[in-house]
Amino acid sequence: LGLSCNQVATGLAIAILGAGLSAFLGQAWVGKSLTPAQAHWGAVSDLPFVGKAFFSLHLMAYLTFALALILHWVLNKSRLGLLLRAIGENPQSAHALGYGVGKIRCLAALAGGAFCGVAGAYLSCVATPLWVEGMTAGRGWIALALTTFATWRPLRTAFGALLFGAVTTVQFSLQGFGVDIPSQLLAMLPYAATIVVLVLISRKPDFIKLNMPASLGKTFKP
Repeated sequence: LGLSCNQVATGLAIAILGAGLSAFLGQAWVGKSLTPAQAHWGAVSDLPFVGKAFFSLHLMAYLTFALALILHWVLNKSRLGLLLRAIGENPQSAHALGYGVGKIRCLAALAGGAFCGVAGAYLSCVATPLWVEGMTAGRGWIALALTTFATWRPLRTAFGALLFGAVTTVQFSLQGFGVDIPSQLLAMLPYAATIVVLVLISRKPDFIKLNMPASLGKTFKP
């Protein structure tokens, strides 16, 4: 951010670096499994269908929904959210008011990276739970497309994540019912859904431009 480099190219380079670095540092963890802790809410967790679906998840799943609500409130109701949105829309105005645009952008990027790190930890420690190289299988890019699909709104993002999660779960459900479909076709369902969504929203470029931050991806120098 401080060097005013192209943010798309920089982000791509960091993503490739992270994939290679995690493969190097995680060699000692390959093949080691963990026993994830499950939340249990007493008799409510034992209710047919509903209990297992909603009250037997890991604590992080519930915190994720709470975080979406908190981010929605912060961005729309708080002074901090107003400042972040102002920097995203018009950093020149925020700088004129005396705010350090570069510093705040850096802190926001660090916060977003931390959330992504927690998501990766959840995937390898709870959802799977084991670690192998390339286990994300491009889910980070799906999350990037989901952000566009949700027009940078936390609650819409949470709803979209549920839709993509449902598409991902379909492949396991179909296999469980014995549907004779090649596993490769089932595995590509989430990515096919991503392409379909991007094609649909690209038909309304004015809608995307209206809802996206005006200075998204643009460098700023005082």
